[in-house]
Amino acid sequence: MECSSPCSVNNKHIPPGLLEATAKHPCYSFGAHHKYARMHLPVAPKCNINCNYCNRKFDCLHESRPGVTSEILTPQSAEQKFRRVKAQIENLSVVGIAGPGDALANWETTKESIERVKAIDPEIIFCLSTNGLLLPEYYHEIISLGIKHVTVTVNCLNPEIGARIYGHILYKGKRYEGETGAAILIKNQLEGIRLLAENGVLVKVNIVMIKDINDFHIPDIVKKVKELGAFMTNIMPLIPAPGSAFENYQQTSMKELNKMRNQCQLHLHQMHHCRQCRADAIGLLGDDRAIEFAAETAGRIPAGTASGQGKKIYRIAVASKRGDLIDQHFGHASEFLIYDGNGRYFEMVETRRVDKYCSGAELCETEEDKKDAIADALKDCNAVLILRIGYQARQRLLKKGIVSIEHYGTVEEGLSFAVQKIEGKEAV
Repeated sequence: MECSSPCSVNNKHIPPGLLEATAKHPCYSFGAHHKYARMHLPVAPKCNINCNYCNRKFDCLHESRPGVTSEILTPQSAEQKFRRVKAQIENLSVVGIAGPGDALANWETTKESIERVKAIDPEIIFCLSTNGLLLPEYYHEIISLGIKHVTVTVNCLNPEIGARIYGHILYKGKRYEGETGAAILIKNQLEGIRLLAENGVLVKVNIVMIKDINDFHIPDIVKKVKELGAFMTNIMPLIPAPGSAFENYQQTSMKELNKMRNQCQLHLHQMHHCRQCRADAIGLLGDDRAIEFAAETAGRIPAGTASGQGKKIYRIAVASKRGDLIDQHFGHASEFLIYDGNGRYFEMVETRRVDKYCSGAELCETEEDKKDAIADALKDCNAVLILRIGYQARQRLLKKGIVSIEHYGTVEEGLSFAVQKIEGKEAV
């Protein structure tokens, strides 16, 4: 079950003030994720490890996953952007640095960015994400900065498993591959978690669940990080990123993921509401507004009708809460905007309401009839254009002949992008 406030078997000695702050952190508290907004500052482009599931496209508006951003900020521009966001989002509670590379591999810019924001708003909650390779080196500086929330990604405890997940690491001027590199990384991750926890930092451990590589090993990871003092773990599904070594791997299904989370919940509190956010995410976890602050105005659909242009007309269902941005996950959409168009011109023909695909962790596994009904409601569409969609939902739509297209951007850009994808698939 979810906790409406921060909860963990490891929180007995956490000061009340820190628990109160954590209750306003949308990643650490389920009750906060629909009340409080966060802002990721993409000031850390360099990375010191090569994960086989990662492809860090910095200038990528079409994807919503960790490691991508539409811009890289300097500490000065990060300060300016924070001022803009703070002025427009009153419920902003957290500023985090989650890449697009590693926060500690870019420590000087990470540190300066935090100091600049802190000078503007000393009450803001700071957090950072790291692969943990440099934690033993920088943990004391993290503590000195007053950072109380750190996320460390730990995918294995065994170097043999690690050799299948990581291509190489860069550590103290040398490149290490295979089990040698994985062993160094694992040692530093575990030592860093212990050092942070012993000094009052709440550590969230992210684990990427990769079928047939580390899935069987995940309960052991959870037990180990609990022993080291971790506050909670967040088991996330593999997103097969195009261009990565794992691009052809099957995405972990929500059924498999929730089964693992429920199993590990017996040992340590689990995060169930993760959205695997971009490095430049802004707003609520379920309502990203980063595009509003990346450009002065959102694009508009060109005037004119879709018919009579001499090209095939496609019907595309768009998951958009605002109407101008693709800003919803498939599982959270209660209605879709239906467009007809040929790749250049589009017209919206209707707003089609559907029951929500997923209302919670348990319901996602049991409401098969509801899922089929939603797919049937969109059966006249060639494609569904969404911010994110799970593997099982993608396959269910595909059986109906509906292509699922993930896109991060405006509706205008997404519709043109969708037609390119559809025609590309038809040409194969």
